[in-house]
Amino acid sequence: MAGADVAAENISVGFDGTPVLRSVSLLAASGEVVALLGASGSGKSTLLRVIAGLVTQDAGRVTIGGRDVTAVPTHRRKVGMVFQDNQLFPHRTTFENVEFGLKLAGVDRARRRTQAAHWLERVGLEGFGPRRVTELSGGEAKRVALARTLAVEPPVVLLDEPLTGLDRELHDQLVIELDELLHETASTAILVTHDVAEANALADRTLRLDELHGP
Repeated sequence: MAGADVAAENISVGFDGTPVLRSVSLLAASGEVVALLGASGSGKSTLLRVIAGLVTQDAGRVTIGGRDVTAVPTHRRKVGMVFQDNQLFPHRTTFENVEFGLKLAGVDRARRRTQAAHWLERVGLEGFGPRRVTELSGGEAKRVALARTLAVEPPVVLLDEPLTGLDRELHDQLVIELDELLHETASTAILVTHDVAEANALADRTLRLDELHGP
């Protein structure tokens, strides 16, 4: 898996007439892990969703690997996203959740089963495949969400407070595991968090959203 550089250039977004992002620019180099810090409601998640194509900006553009993807739909941007609430499919098993993205990508059945099994093992959930995700603990669900995203080998991974809601001991353990996974895959990663210690542990570089706004 190889990363791709990501550039969000002069991004502006407003909702119901209220500005959320004002000429924000962010650059992440290929293979770099960048943490984006900011207060709750400051627009961190909105910027991530603009890069993913889930929110349409009012102004500015997004490039990935030097390609302008501003008008490209989400599923064609080759971006993986881990959401704060995991967004697992409750009617699918753990294995089916991890396999889902591979199926959407058109990967043949034999290969996607091998890939899904590999990533479940990689996140410490070997043998959990048949379980329903509603039976998983909070930490296990976080691991499934990570495995589902990384299984498709995206060049860019966006993480929206992926470790929130965990007790401190489990949180700190998953920080170590996530750090290993991100640097092992060499994907470019942008991590949204409000936890300074988490950002320092995971990121090659830390940015503050309030310092990225334009005039």
